[in-house]
Amino acid sequence: MSELELIKSLMETDRAIGKLEQATCKRIINAHQNWPDKGYVFDSAAGQRVIDFIENFCKHFKGEWAGTLMKLEPWQKLIILETFGWMRSDGLRLHRTLWLELARKNGKSQLASALAVYLLIADGEPGAEIYSSATKRDQARIVFDCAQQMVKQSQALQKYVKVQRANLSVERTNSKFEPLSSEGDTLDGLSPHGNVVDELHSHRDSKVWHTLVTAQGARRQPMNILITTAGIYDQEQIGYQLHDHAVGILEGNIEDDSWCVWISASDKDDDPYLESTWEKANPNIGVSIYPDFIEQRAKTALSQPSSMNSFQRLHLNQWTQQKDRWLSMDDWDKCNKEVDEQTLIGRECYIGLDLSSKLDLTALAMVFPPQTDELWQLVVRCYIPRDSMQERERVERIPYSKWERHGWITPTDGDVIDYDFILADIARLSDEYDVQEVAFDPWSAQQTAIKVRDDIGLPVVPMRQGFMSLSEPTKEFERLVVSGKLAHGSNSCMSWMVSNCSVRHDPAGNLKPEKGKSTRHKIDGVVASIMAIGRATLREHSASIYEDEGITIL
Repeated sequence: MSELELIKSLMETDRAIGKLEQATCKRIINAHQNWPDKGYVFDSAAGQRVIDFIENFCKHFKGEWAGTLMKLEPWQKLIILETFGWMRSDGLRLHRTLWLELARKNGKSQLASALAVYLLIADGEPGAEIYSSATKRDQARIVFDCAQQMVKQSQALQKYVKVQRANLSVERTNSKFEPLSSEGDTLDGLSPHGNVVDELHSHRDSKVWHTLVTAQGARRQPMNILITTAGIYDQEQIGYQLHDHAVGILEGNIEDDSWCVWISASDKDDDPYLESTWEKANPNIGVSIYPDFIEQRAKTALSQPSSMNSFQRLHLNQWTQQKDRWLSMDDWDKCNKEVDEQTLIGRECYIGLDLSSKLDLTALAMVFPPQTDELWQLVVRCYIPRDSMQERERVERIPYSKWERHGWITPTDGDVIDYDFILADIARLSDEYDVQEVAFDPWSAQQTAIKVRDDIGLPVVPMRQGFMSLSEPTKEFERLVVSGKLAHGSNSCMSWMVSNCSVRHDPAGNLKPEKGKSTRHKIDGVVASIMAIGRATLREHSASIYEDEGITIL
């Protein structure tokens, strides 16, 4: 079957195909129609040679097919033909990078292992160095261990390859295959002919990738095999940057003929509980992963919303804004009802104050419990040092200036937050609204709280940022959002912080908000809102739970 016949069979299959896989196939069709005009030559025999090597020498070592030769699926054959079949006018391979992005359990690691064994033994490269790499050594060994087992199960391969725990070596060509990681491995002095970089979505920086790629200068036709599932939207992460590059190639916005790209993913608006959605991200469905397995994971995600993001990434191959979802952005957007601060003048109000100095934003949240209507009203204001705002906007790519124009964020003079400015704001708010309490974190705001109490005359309540203090308020905030009982206006700064926010659980089932590892992921407005709602929901009690726990109210 020719490569174009393979494409036709894929496009006409009963399996649902997502937009990115459709774009993948269209790029391949376009290549065969137009690339000869660029001087490229398609050598199907070169690609078929790799297919034949895998199907004749590489065996499964796990599951129901253990000990049997690999039988490549049509989509896998197409990837190999395209990756290894296109040649430049000088006779060298055109593609130097294969980007393979699929949901979990679709045979990425096994295919990459087989390709690595081919590059080690049969690619005609003297002194070939092949490396499997990841951020952690255990992850880096997954592909290597798979290749190792392939060699152990093949008498033919064992004639050429010496198997050791730390590497595979071919003495007659002075070639080797080793696992690497960024953990304690020296990456200097390498000259890779082939690299397999695993789970790029988890790489926090570009160290491993850039080191391995820049070390290939002495190789005539090196190959990089990048395999991953979807991860977190984060422009600072190399995995997302390379994913963005791959998508740009498929969409025609980036011209990079050195990359062969295959992405199978469900589409943004697909129903996550339909089998057709699963099919889009799982080209091996019914072969190496089964619908009933995905169905069980989908049911878990339905009953436990905090696991939905994980389900989307691992089984639908969708990039998400959060690692562990707490609030659905759809639910949050449904609460985007108008909040008219003028009509709230004189209303009972509770304030949550989350102070910072430099890196985080300072947030002040005002919560107005319902009176005649059923909605809780939420107003959030954030503060940022003026001297650092423009630089942070440039580096973090966050639209602080736009939010300033809308009044959602206020710069204060200097390179640190001006607490006196915030105190003046609180004093003004106390004149306009019936402020019942100001909740604060005693770790960071003790002195400011004393001034609020003594100089402005407002009651202040400490709320420590632990599970005991924040669990019930966090659950109440979630309940108001999910039920649509909260109105927060159209504050884009606050929406951004909600998208950054996940939750952490303790063994007792308590939870509290948590931000990601990136310093650009701010959640200060969410924390302040939770503190304010926590106090507002206790308004009928004469004594707070914090007093009961022996915490003194200032």
